[in-house]
Amino acid sequence: MAMAAQPLKRLPLACCKIYISDTRNVVALQEIESSFRVHPKAPLLHTFEDHEYNRVGYTLAGSLSTSEPRNGRTPLQAAVTDVVRTALRTIDLSQHSGSHPRLGVVDHICMHPLGKASMADTAAVARGIASEIGESLQVPAFLYGAAHGSGRPLDDIRRGLGYFQPNNGGLWIGSNIFPTSLQPDFGPRVAPPGRGIVVVGACPWVMNYNVPLPSTDLNKGKRIARKVSERGGGLVKVQAMALLHGVDCIEIACNLLDTDVSSPDAVQHLVATLAAKEGIQAGDGYLTGHSKDDIFRLASEKLNAFADES
Repeated sequence: MAMAAQPLKRLPLACCKIYISDTRNVVALQEIESSFRVHPKAPLLHTFEDHEYNRVGYTLAGSLSTSEPRNGRTPLQAAVTDVVRTALRTIDLSQHSGSHPRLGVVDHICMHPLGKASMADTAAVARGIASEIGESLQVPAFLYGAAHGSGRPLDDIRRGLGYFQPNNGGLWIGSNIFPTSLQPDFGPRVAPPGRGIVVVGACPWVMNYNVPLPSTDLNKGKRIARKVSERGGGLVKVQAMALLHGVDCIEIACNLLDTDVSSPDAVQHLVATLAAKEGIQAGDGYLTGHSKDDIFRLASEKLNAFADES
């Protein structure tokens, strides 16, 4: 009998979001999606492809209970590692170009607790994923958030690695050049040019909200983004950056670290107000993923369906 959603809430579940630097290599994306399908205990729940940024985000979820006693891996760790392995095999960072910053083929892996899962258990799985990527796949892995001993914020490690600095106007083209002063938590000290670096962390739920601006003036966009972000004196629990997005368009790309504190509507209103002062009429913003409740519901449906078939 399938488990109902209410009992599932008592299970230690977690969501994992994987951001991969390619949407144009169709064969690679097909192989990556095939890697997801062999892991029904950690089902793929959402895919968001942005062809202008040349970046794709995958959202999956699974139990934090160990299913492989010999090596202590959870279904989620097994699925994520297989997807990362496929991405590294099929994508070459040195051939990549896009208008979204990135550190590697697999740029970012973030874990969020669901149901009754603790942040500590979620962080332990994140560390296991980072260890496997670093030691087995030989890609430098940097930890952040609850997965890191000091709780290092994601934006701190990104700044230290030069994440926000494009190397060709407003574009990131080819392999990154990383500072050698920063020691990864796992894996080799020197990043393979074709693979780059991965950052892996565990943190509370984050929503991504982007607002398009019909402009090519990136300096205006940067001024707006700075005033939107908490770092620049703007909205609390909001991080923002201005990025080129196709022809004649800029986006104010925002991380909403707590939508109860600063909502998408609040971001939209402030961006529109600031853009008007710059002589720009902001377009309607959009979320790139689901809410935490929606992801829990989707995970419950997929895991219930798998239980019915087993």
